[in-house]
Amino acid sequence: MLEYDFEESVGCWVATTSHALRRALDVELAREGITFRQWEVLAWLACEGGLSQSELAERMSIEAPTLAGILARMERDGWLDRESCPDDRRKKRIRVSHKAEAVWERMVACCRRVREQATRGIPAGDLAFFKETCARIRENLGVTTGPGSRLAEAHASN
Repeated sequence: MLEYDFEESVGCWVATTSHALRRALDVELAREGITFRQWEVLAWLACEGGLSQSELAERMSIEAPTLAGILARMERDGWLDRESCPDDRRKKRIRVSHKAEAVWERMVACCRRVREQATRGIPAGDLAFFKETCARIRENLGVTTGPGSRLAEAHASN
């Protein structure tokens, strides 16, 4: 029999909570005809500005070829623009287009609905303590800048 003290596992608490939040956000976004990965692309670009495809794939923890299809659809729909990087002409920077702004507002509304549902009945002080605790965990694990602080907040604010 496989044994592990899951009830004492911070990783298990975080992973199962993250999974529940993502599933709830998937449902909300699907009602708007938007995928979680599309939201994630725009969220990373909102947090960090223009990124290359490889930088974006790394941040999203997916393979570049998987991301390529997502980006192609988003570019086809007018949500993204690609421009040459001034330092390296082979590299393309991905930027959010003006057309994505209306879509982003719908995505933000989805995130706010999920956040409201997820935090219902939890006092503001408890949420502040939870946010601080998550930041401390990330810091203990060596994640102190960039998406660990900004995008993690975006995900948590669902």
